[in-house]
Amino acid sequence: MTSLLDSLPPGLDGRVREAAPGAELAASPMLATLTERRLFTDDWIFERKLDGIRALAVRENGRTTLRSRSGRRLDATYPEIIDALSGQDCEDFTVDGEIVAYSHGRTDFGRLQQRMGLTRPADIAASTVAVTYYVFDLLRLDGMDVRRLPLRTRKSLLRRSITFTAPLRFSTHRNEGGPELLADACRRGWEGLIAKRAESTYQARRSGDWLKLKCSRGQEFVVGGFTEPTGSREGIGALLIGYYEGERLRYAGKVGTGFDRRTLLALRRELDELQVTGSPFGDPVPERTAHWARPRLVAQVAFTEWTRDGMLRHPRYQGLRDDKDPADIVRERGKP
Repeated sequence: MTSLLDSLPPGLDGRVREAAPGAELAASPMLATLTERRLFTDDWIFERKLDGIRALAVRENGRTTLRSRSGRRLDATYPEIIDALSGQDCEDFTVDGEIVAYSHGRTDFGRLQQRMGLTRPADIAASTVAVTYYVFDLLRLDGMDVRRLPLRTRKSLLRRSITFTAPLRFSTHRNEGGPELLADACRRGWEGLIAKRAESTYQARRSGDWLKLKCSRGQEFVVGGFTEPTGSREGIGALLIGYYEGERLRYAGKVGTGFDRRTLLALRRELDELQVTGSPFGDPVPERTAHWARPRLVAQVAFTEWTRDGMLRHPRYQGLRDDKDPADIVRERGKP
């Protein structure tokens, strides 16, 4: 059977080589860099920044697997995605994408959280949370490593290789972008945009060829403790959060909003199991009722800005992330 790779334009076939196992390719995803840049030349394309979890899918030797950015298997949590990928005519591929859930027409990480912990078929069948897998890149096709092909070529091959019916969606792009496109994305309630250099290769690292343009500030933080609730509040008062600078966990402040009662109680149960006697932070934490925890949980937090002394202003809890390693959480700094 003729492969789509046989139709590559002259000069690009030399960039394709025999691939390592798909799971090995999926273990090192390309990561975007946060930027304050807003003006771009015509050699960039722009995709929607989705509010979900990164997932790389591998179909190889008659098996389909789905892995998080950190390498955790997600097969049991999203069986509908596994089924859709297993039913493809193409029998050998590795793709990169994002799993999302919608609420009122917008991707909603909080709603996705209601599915993230489910693995029992009965619980998944009873869930009202439908998920969508947006696929935006291709790493392997028909046993060949295509990461050295230009992005536009990889996306063209991707679109022709996969049949995109629910729950699979192709991540479309715009060929022009800048402040106006970002403003429109923000008006639509999107998280932002991802700007990608159109001729870039797929690199197993964080790269300046992929840039994050955010509508509002937010990132992941490591949970190092919590405070006692006061008044009628239950569970916890606030999470004590930070980020790594080398091997040192830097304190970034506390977040006490964005919780419902169920979340507060669930967090207290998890943190009680992680409780330790000493602070994991490398900075003083001026909280009299602080309880310390092993830094194992990662929380998504929105905020308005960083203060001059390195604290978060107006932080708001958005949910826990189980797809990221706490040791990888650093302070994101926008680059020009």
